[in-house]
Amino acid sequence: MREKEYDKLRGGYYTPKIIADFLCQWAIQSKDNTILEPSCGDGVFLESAAKILLNLGVKKEEISNLLFGIEIDNNEAKKAVNRLKRLGIPNPEDIVTSGDFFQFSAKICGEKPLQALVPEPLFDIVVGNPPFIRYQNFPRKHRRTAFELMRNFGFKPNGLTNAWVPFLVVSSMVLHSEGKLAMVIPAELFQVKYAAETRKFLSTFFERISIITFRKLQFKEIQQEVVLLLAEKNTGNRKGIRVIEVCSADDLRGYNHEKMTLSKVKPLDHTQDKWTQYFLEKDEILLLRKLKKDERIPLIKDVMEVDVGVVTGRNAFFVLTKKEAEKWEVEEYSKRVVGRSNYIKGIVFTEDDWVNMYERNLPSLLFCPPDRAFDSLPKSVRDYINNGRENGIHKGYKCRIRRRWYIVPSIWIPDAFVLRQIHDYPKIILNKAETTCTDTIHRAKFIKKGRERIAVSFLNSLTFAFSEVGGRSYGGGVLTFEPTEVEALPLPLERSNNLDIHSLDKLVRKNDIESVLDITDQTLLIDGLELSSLEVETLRRIWKKLRDRRIQREH
Repeated sequence: MREKEYDKLRGGYYTPKIIADFLCQWAIQSKDNTILEPSCGDGVFLESAAKILLNLGVKKEEISNLLFGIEIDNNEAKKAVNRLKRLGIPNPEDIVTSGDFFQFSAKICGEKPLQALVPEPLFDIVVGNPPFIRYQNFPRKHRRTAFELMRNFGFKPNGLTNAWVPFLVVSSMVLHSEGKLAMVIPAELFQVKYAAETRKFLSTFFERISIITFRKLQFKEIQQEVVLLLAEKNTGNRKGIRVIEVCSADDLRGYNHEKMTLSKVKPLDHTQDKWTQYFLEKDEILLLRKLKKDERIPLIKDVMEVDVGVVTGRNAFFVLTKKEAEKWEVEEYSKRVVGRSNYIKGIVFTEDDWVNMYERNLPSLLFCPPDRAFDSLPKSVRDYINNGRENGIHKGYKCRIRRRWYIVPSIWIPDAFVLRQIHDYPKIILNKAETTCTDTIHRAKFIKKGRERIAVSFLNSLTFAFSEVGGRSYGGGVLTFEPTEVEALPLPLERSNNLDIHSLDKLVRKNDIESVLDITDQTLLIDGLELSSLEVETLRRIWKKLRDRRIQREH
């Protein structure tokens, strides 16, 4: 196996020295600190920690009593040992242990501590960069122990849980009552569902949390956005959370930790809610929390059900243009479809909109042959299916698991479309063209009457602000929603009958969203909910602040 492929499977990516130094400098404040690195890799954190201990007056021969590293890969463990040797640390083999962190932790956290690992089975500090390994690549024997530990701590890990989560949780559990944790963590911590339990755990287990985020990608080889998590168990005062954004790791060089300690903290929300909210100011966060509890404001799930679009298995084959359908003579075996969200300009998708797509030769037809045995199909249909086979379409997973690979399931026509990925702002679009859509767009069915007022009411600063907090963005400028994330958005409906969908549709098609919000905010938020002008201005500011931050990260 090539080295890069092996590194990917084990989740091992080298941490820049500047980041290791920054985290260790923040965490290690005493020459008596005991320090654990649970996935030490080539030893960059151990080296940083050892240097700081030496600067604090610890003798080289005493380092092995304070510093401990665990590494599952023997070759990486040897690199860590050699790093410490170059510092002149005697017996570095006593510091670095080859093995599985979770196996050691099961004993540390159990009734029989592993005395061979460390005389006292708790640590003042845990530092490191836990491996980023998705469930399917997480070796079963290690995953089993890790998940068992998590369950013992009250967690419910599942098939989405990444290896960094149990590393973070278990590392926290081996800390002293006044311990500190300093780790490189995927930015997924802020917003993915599988980290929801972890967010709640961190907010209750630690009294103060500081998070450093980067505007530039720090680990380009994995295209994974990371944050630096600095957590303290007992602080005495100034409890809460702070988020500090820097451009890149270079900005950490010579960073003033005391200045960070004095910066404002915001009140921690002890729920599973996403942490995007902490990019906001305290008054903005409190306003969102107040409105979230407002019983006058229904949620999207109270008025409509949101589901994924049609999963074809290969849009390039199943979604055709007019010319392609004519060439293969399969137009009569096709149904209308919208293949991309940028084809939807307004908040009403009309017959004219679909015809315009069709005539412009945009992908607008979904190949839907009769659900019959291949030999009984019309010749033109068989020819097109054979063309797909020649190009390997039938080998794709979604196609391969079907009874007939060329029959796309669940092609029902929705009442409305909901954008799955957005750039500027989210939309609900009424479907008046009897058209379905691919899974680049979500489908919706109304469970309450008044579909037009529901569509126009979605366009307001309150819903937009919550969409930025409730969606997921991974640094590419795009905000993504799962169906349940859409359904969880608040939807103010008071006075919505006073809004005219046709005039607002025209403004949306002109991309004049500011004029739309001026109208809907006045009607829904000020007249309907009796919010103050200041509160509405704050909601608009929240939306723009988070939207602009997200979009700027694209560049």
